[in-house]
Amino acid sequence: MVLTSKRLHTLLSGLTSCERGSGSEKGFTLLEVMIAVAVLAIALTSLFGSQSASVRLATESRFYIQAPLLARKQLAELTLTEEFISSEGDFEDDFAGFRWELQVEEVFFEESEILEKLDQQFWHLTMIVRWGEDDFFTYQLETYRQNVSDEE
Repeated sequence: MVLTSKRLHTLLSGLTSCERGSGSEKGFTLLEVMIAVAVLAIALTSLFGSQSASVRLATESRFYIQAPLLARKQLAELTLTEEFISSEGDFEDDFAGFRWELQVEEVFFEESEILEKLDQQFWHLTMIVRWGEDDFFTYQLETYRQNVSDEE
């Protein structure tokens, strides 16, 4: 049995016929209003849920597009110096809320005889970009660099 709007109306009017009196009164019954409100509530709940998911995804996309570019930019600026030093800071007004941190570790090649003979230092650099309340979003870029000495 397919429930069409005409059958639903007939069914509901049969259930509520005692409330309508002689049939000359026009308007909606309490049951009809309650069903309409329930359908509207379900529709609005799903609409607001999808809207909030859309805003969250747009925010994540913004971070994951900007963070790698900011990490590379900041790492390039910091590696122009002669020494690698762990440091941290922010991107000022251009990218408000974004913060960066550089972690530097010296790398030793004890297992490789060839690399052990190199007279240059190698560094493991980790650039971390954070954004959001309580650093909700975090991006990490790792690379290895060597100090090139001017003494040759």
